Order: sequence, then structure tokens, then C-alpha cells
Amino acid sequence: MSYAIREALAAFRRAPLLTGLSGAMIGLSLFVVGLFGIVAHNIRLVLQQVEERVEVVAYLRDDATPQVVELITAEISSFPEVAAVEYVSREQALANARVELEEFRTIFGELDVNPLPASLEVHMRPGMRSADVVRSVAERIGSYDVVEETRFGQEWIDKIFVLRRVAAVATAVLGGAFAVVSILIIGTAVRMAIFARRDEIRIMQLVGATEGFVHRPFVLEGMITGLIGGAIALPALYAVYQMLSGSIIDLAWLPPAWIAAGIAGGALLGLGASAVAVRRHVREL
Repeated sequence: MSYAIREALAAFRRAPLLTGLSGAMIGLSLFVVGLFGIVAHNIRLVLQQVEERVEVVAYLRDDATPQVVELITAEISSFPEVAAVEYVSREQALANARVELEEFRTIFGELDVNPLPASLEVHMRPGMRSADVVRSVAERIGSYDVVEETRFGQEWIDKIFVLRRVAAVATAVLGGAFAVVSILIIGTAVRMAIFARRDEIRIMQLVGATEGFVHRPFVLEGMITGLIGGAIALPALYAVYQMLSGSIIDLAWLPPAWIAAGIAGGALLGLGASAVAVRRHVREL
């Protein structure tokens, strides 16, 4: 192993420009993924806050008796998707409307008859706030005879999950595109290193060197190149984050687990690209 490490480090001295280009491309890949990762992470935080407010509101008929309301409240509370059910009387609904809808405060204050129905506010459990789950619960609640209508903000829920999917797909596509370019550059660097040392490799093969012994320095070189890319991407990404967060909008920094995964991903990208390239090109000697 010491031989492999020594030879891998020597390769950087032999071709510093190509090694630097390989590391820079991996760094660029990780940088782009990191930028979209910051966007995706902050969208995720915002969506979590919005999702916490996702609820089903069931408007009750005027002839619903307290006994029936209490019964269906208990039944809805037993749904596995439901965290809590809150009964809102007609009087409370009117008081809430006067507070929350300031533009209609005068109108609500002049009413002789309360036009607002009583309702049940159904709060969903964490992890049970997807569009399909909320829609299913709303339909089940709407099947009760005393429920006149259910609402759950279907359009907003659909938009929330569309935004999440778009952010994830954009990150994967752009990061993948730059990763492919990085793989090609690393493969070129490995090929040049192999042909520069082809005589040495042939001698090692003639004296019985194993395939792993020959391949190991090049694979380690690729892994170290990937780590260099991570070392390039992280400070550049943090600098951009500081500029955006301080001047445009308050952003949250990436979670430590995401950062560790990104650096490990760069190392694995370099290792994998080198492993494939060295296996292919050594056979051409």
C-alpha cells in the first residue's frame, strides 16, 4: 500500500496540469450540485413549514347535533393519518374571521346573522401530508352526512410537491452532466499516466505483479483527485452562500451530513472513474 500511495502522489508531480484540471472539474461538479443542494435544502425547510400548516377543514351542516359532532370527531381522531381534530363553532369562526380578515372586519361587524358554519379542523401527522394522503382523508371525512364540504388547499399541496421534485431533478441532472465530464477528464489523465509508464507496467507484469498491484496507484490517484475536487468546491460554495445569504435572502447552510456525502461522492467519483479507465487501458498495452 505504501508503494501505491507513493506512486499516486508522484503522478501529481509528473502531470500537475492534468491533475489540476481533473480536480477542478470534479470541484465544479460538486459546486453545481452544492448550489442546487442549498436551494433544495432551503426549499425543503420552507415546504416543511408550509406542510405543518396542511390541514383538512370539514364544514358542518347547520342541523348537526353536538352528539353527532362529538361522535364523528372521535372517529376522525382515530384515523392513523390524523394528529388532532379541533372543533370550531360558528361563533368562534366569526371571531376568527374578524381578526384574520381585516378587510372584511366592518362587514362582519354589521351582520345580524352569522353566515359562517361550524367546522372541524383536522391536523395531519408528520409524514402524512402528501397530496394523495390528504385527499384520501378529505374524501373519507366528506362521506359523513353532517359534513357539507371539505377543503384542504389541493392546489397548494400539489405545488409544494412539484417544487420539491423539480429541485431534486435539476440537482441530479446538472450534477450528473458535470460528473460525466469529470469522468472523461479523469479517464484521459489515467490513460496518459498509463502510457507514460507502460514500460514499467510491462516489466511488473512480466515479473508476476498482480493486477491489483498495478492498478492500485492509479485508482488511489483518482480518489485523491476527487478529494481535491471536494476541497476546491467547499470553500467556493461557502463563499457564494455567504454572498447570497447576506445580500439577497437569508439562507440555511447545508447540513453536515450533506457536506460529508458530497466530499465522499467526489472521492468515489474519482475512484470509480480511475478504476474503469485503468482496467480498460492497461489491457491495451
